[in-house]
Order: sequence, then C-alpha cells, then structure tokens
Amino acid sequence: RDFCLSRGLGDVYKRQEIGLPERKTLRLNTAINLDLGCDGADARHLLNALEEQFDIDFVDFDSYRYFQPEGYDVSLKRRAKGRGDKLPLTIGMLYRALKEQRWDTQELEGL
Repeated sequence: RDFCLSRGLGDVYKRQEIGLPERKTLRLNTAINLDLGCDGADARHLLNALEEQFDIDFVDFDSYRYFQPEGYDVSLKRRAKGRGDKLPLTIGMLYRALKEQRWDTQELEGL
C-alpha cells in the first residue's frame, strides 16, 4: 500500500504538469511550495487531483498557510500578497495525509 501511495503521489504530481526541477532529488522533507515552487493554480490542481484520486478529506486545510494566492497586483507591480510567510508543505505531509485519508493541520505540521 505504501508503494502505491508514493507512486500515486508522484504520478499525480507529474500528470498535473507542475514540473519537477531537473536533477531534483525528492525526499519526504522536500517542500512542494518552497523547494519546488508549486503555488497558485498549480497547487489548486494538485490538491484537487489528490482529493479525487485518493478520496482525501481536506476539510482542515488552509491553502493560504502554504501557498501564495493566484494573481498579480498591478498597482504594486508584484504578486498578490498572501497572509504572511508561508509554511513548508512537504511530500511527507502529503504522504501521511494520503495514508490517513484526511488532512489534520496540527498533526501534520508537527512531523
């Protein structure tokens, strides 16, 4: 089951065309937002795919904790601001949530 989950997570990530950096070694502590640059629409597509493929419950998930919102603030000539610094969302956190089929922010951020 663990192999299927890890393979499935990788397949979803690739299929969503988020793109992996060349020669980037992925580990459980690799942050998809900070290390791989997944944000905005890419993050939304990835999470939707995980929810559909693995029937995961993201009820406790707040995307603004981890991802910059989509958009560009023309008046400021930069990306729209989120709510402060972003926390890392790691492959290990996603893997654990997939195994449990639910997102528990307090538990997963304590990994």
